Amino acid sequence: MDALRSRLTAFGHWLLPPRCLLCGDAGHDGLDLCRDCAAELPRNGSCCARCALPLALPAALCGRCQRHPPPWDAAWAPFRYGWPLDRLESRFKFARELAAGRTLVALWRREPRIIDAPGLIAPVPLHRSRLRQRGYNQALELARPLARAFGVPLRHDLLARMKPTAAQSELDAPTRRRNVRGAFAVDRATGLPAHVAIVDDVMTTGATLAECARVLKRAGVARVDVWALARAPARK
Repeated sequence: MDALRSRLTAFGHWLLPPRCLLCGDAGHDGLDLCRDCAAELPRNGSCCARCALPLALPAALCGRCQRHPPPWDAAWAPFRYGWPLDRLESRFKFARELAAGRTLVALWRREPRIIDAPGLIAPVPLHRSRLRQRGYNQALELARPLARAFGVPLRHDLLARMKPTAAQSELDAPTRRRNVRGAFAVDRATGLPAHVAIVDDVMTTGATLAECARVLKRAGVARVDVWALARAPARK
């Protein structure tokens, strides 16, 4: 199946050569990004191991995680949320440009995984009303190819969003935490592995991922990691 998928991808690139989604130049290295735009992607090389917060200097833990450790155990966010990745992410999430999503997940798959593989991957769910409005769950669209690439089972229904919530992007940090409190539940119908990774597109304050981690821990999961495509820098 993987060999067939690779052949079909190669044929598609021959038939319709990749074009840069940002500037329109020819794509590079099989991506819908040119060499120059790809070189500008902000990688998150120096970050907190616990919450992936970008740091000016390497450190095991940021100050916040030293004072108030988050409910998850480790984080992986290979990119910082900044130009030009933020433009691709906005087009994927809000403008229904699935080509941007495919490019983002292709970039993610090429980054070295720096934490242990989990027993299961679970995307952050959308409430059914938001899913109807948007048409797809961006976290699930990222999680599917990651699960295939790493050979890890995916459970799209492990977490359920039980109530509609306001968009987190419009709220400050304390309101974000209140906004998602009690918003998620775990499907306990099947056995849970000891190690689960929650997948989302962008981590800002981490409030949504923290609430998901809490309900998984309460359900008996021993280790919960959070995976995000990008981590937003600390707000000043």
